[in-house]
Amino acid sequence: MPDAPTHPGPLLEDLPVRTSVEVVLLLASPEHHYFGRPRDGAPHPPSAALPRVDVVVGKGVVGDRFFGRAAHMDAAVTLMALEALQGVARDLGLPGAEQPGGGLDPRLPRRNVVLRGAPVDALVGADLALDCREAGGGVVRLAGRRPAAPCAWMDEVLAPGAHAALRGRGGLRCVPTSSGALVVGPAELRTAAPVDVAAAGTPVLRRGRLP
Repeated sequence: MPDAPTHPGPLLEDLPVRTSVEVVLLLASPEHHYFGRPRDGAPHPPSAALPRVDVVVGKGVVGDRFFGRAAHMDAAVTLMALEALQGVARDLGLPGAEQPGGGLDPRLPRRNVVLRGAPVDALVGADLALDCREAGGGVVRLAGRRPAAPCAWMDEVLAPGAHAALRGRGGLRCVPTSSGALVVGPAELRTAAPVDVAAAGTPVLRRGRLP
């Protein structure tokens, strides 16, 4: 892929609120790692973290297994808060719970982008952007569509009880509405309204469709 563009990137006038965050992990996983149910067999080794990923409008993350797949367009880019893992470790009483991410491997939930300092799970239905120009990347606009629900494999690969503990804080599924490069390092989260940074990693529980 070509180097990150030097032009200012997509217009952000409708997203005036700037929140300093950190991109701590980027993944573009070319294949599925969790097949069926945990009792059916072992997962594949986790994907390697990347220093940069390229995002294409309407298609997703270049090199990811869901790139350009029509069935996954409303979930083409997934975000997660690092603080969610720390909260899980704390709730489960795991050793190292006070470490960043609670000492848990942030690759294992298989989200494309893991952020520190962003209340990711509160952004369902919101337009947002990640501005990585300070770290040498670009700007990517996203439409937050729906929660990224954790799967039962989390009890196997993170810790027993992690599946339930991630409820309401498993991340956010997004549609990319502009193209650009995301890189690891300092970034700005751009939103239309202020966000509660202290709520990063706090479960956001929503009622289902049935009473």
